Amino acid sequence: MRYSSLIAVGVFALFAALSTALAAHPTDDKYGQEGSVEWRQVQEWKIDGQPRAMARSLDGRLVSILTNKNQVLLYSADGKMLGKVRVDSGVDAIDIEPRGEALYLVNKKTGTFTTLAMSFIYNDIDISGAPSKGPNNAPVTIVVFTDFQCPYCIRLEPMLNAVFEKNKDNVKLVFKNFPLPMHPMADPAHRAAWAAGQQGKFWEFHDRLFASPKLSDEVIETTAKDLGLDLARFKADMNSTAARERIAKDIADGEKAQVTGTPTVFINGHKPPQRTQEFYQRMIDEEIGKNRK
Repeated sequence: MRYSSLIAVGVFALFAALSTALAAHPTDDKYGQEGSVEWRQVQEWKIDGQPRAMARSLDGRLVSILTNKNQVLLYSADGKMLGKVRVDSGVDAIDIEPRGEALYLVNKKTGTFTTLAMSFIYNDIDISGAPSKGPNNAPVTIVVFTDFQCPYCIRLEPMLNAVFEKNKDNVKLVFKNFPLPMHPMADPAHRAAWAAGQQGKFWEFHDRLFASPKLSDEVIETTAKDLGLDLARFKADMNSTAARERIAKDIADGEKAQVTGTPTVFINGHKPPQRTQEFYQRMIDEEIGKNRK
């Protein structure tokens, strides 16, 4: 998925959220009109300190506010506190990268411009009921939000398998559904894999889907037959409310963790900034090292 597409999705989501807020939470005492401009308050939350400056990420998912307590407060778009960054007392202006990858600080006292690389830890992703392999008590959990029709997910799969095989005593690999709307066969493929999982064949079905040159209804049915599934049960499960609810829940979990495209990988809640086997291994080794301290 291209970067510009990610931004477009984020901006669309922001406008959709604002439209929903306008419709769902009108407040008669917090609106007005002057000339040809009409306004209505759609959001408000308390700030810890007096605000001096603010910046919002281009995708609308992150708000940063500089306060008189020499802190930059980081909030989600709905006002949830994500964390704080302590800054020098001379900082009087801030800005932020389009997706929150970096925070920029301007210090009037020292006459300096500082860039802080930022990453967010999402260690509360709900993985209950999600397909997984590896020890449940593994010191490292890798959560993958993926799409069976996404070309980048297909490319990542061999590398993920290699990482898991090398670390399978220390890694739990968790699959989360995130079919993208622009991939017409993604949703049925994900529902099919879930249905196969009801007969104990999720990972076999998963592997066959990713290995298929092109997804189709015929590929899904042939795979089910080849794996010896009860076809009547498989089709019923695939088209069930439970299958759709599982996928919808995974998508909601992904959106909560700021997933905007696929594949998105979390290693003990951290998003790897590089998508290479060497970097994944370095992160795994670091997490194992933390666990031993």
